[in-house]
Amino acid sequence: MYLRKIFALSIFIFTISLLSGCTRIDASSTPKAAKTCPGNDVQFSIEFFKTNNRGEKFNKGINHVIIFNPKSPILDFKVNVGLSHQIYSKDARGKFRREYIPKQFNELISDGNSKLNGKRAIAAINADYIDPENKPQGLNISRGVEYSGDFKNKRSSFGISGGKPQERQATIQAGRRDSNILNYNLVGGNGRFYRQGKFKDICQDLGEFACKQATNRSMAAITNKGYVILLVNDAKANSPIELSSNNQELTPDKFDDVLEGIARNNCLGKIQEGILFDGGMSPGLYYNNKIYVENFGPIGSVFLIYKN
Repeated sequence: MYLRKIFALSIFIFTISLLSGCTRIDASSTPKAAKTCPGNDVQFSIEFFKTNNRGEKFNKGINHVIIFNPKSPILDFKVNVGLSHQIYSKDARGKFRREYIPKQFNELISDGNSKLNGKRAIAAINADYIDPENKPQGLNISRGVEYSGDFKNKRSSFGISGGKPQERQATIQAGRRDSNILNYNLVGGNGRFYRQGKFKDICQDLGEFACKQATNRSMAAITNKGYVILLVNDAKANSPIELSSNNQELTPDKFDDVLEGIARNNCLGKIQEGILFDGGMSPGLYYNNKIYVENFGPIGSVFLIYKN
């Protein structure tokens, strides 16, 4: 009798163990939902993150990055420049006023001229250089109105076209575009290091100081899938940074490493065009009510992004 009870108990324990094992196998074999890669998400609009110099997300990365889809219906765009009056205002003769004054990054993203339909931007990056008379040097166009300088036909500019959201295009090229719809929101820059998918180390073009000494950077890139990468690399950023051999200020021969890494890791496609904005004392990046990078020199223009 005692032996039969022992045997029955053993069978019971074995059965429970077998069922428990099956449960564990079934649970562990359940496929986990994969995180959607931004470039493969038709609903993707905009995202901010930090990376190291391989373009890998890192919460102490030196690269402050904004990626966005220009065709997103919930985004809109504008350019702001340093003016002593309301943007788009006209004089008594009906001509647009262009009375420039020096303004820093924090002013250009917060003054009355920075708002679109009464709303403040969700994101912004510094752009053009400023001349001795506080005038932007390159091609700057805000919602179709031009605020440009002497180099507007010589230096490349970055911009997002007008039109319906699904028709928007990001472009980088020198001078005004052939199609007027492309000349809607443009900001000047200098130092073009990607052209039609081909990378160029522009160290020699920049000169010794800008190449190897003033190495904090501000840049924009466009992929073959139409996505945009905005990046500011600055060790003086207002966020935690852990400097290392792979997380430091960028020299021009490393621009492709970080941008191609960002594009690959976020399914954005291949880098097609790339341009530097004003570096030195000018880089600035703002996202979602926080200025992550700001220097204290006046700048020629800012590129602003709004979210509905």
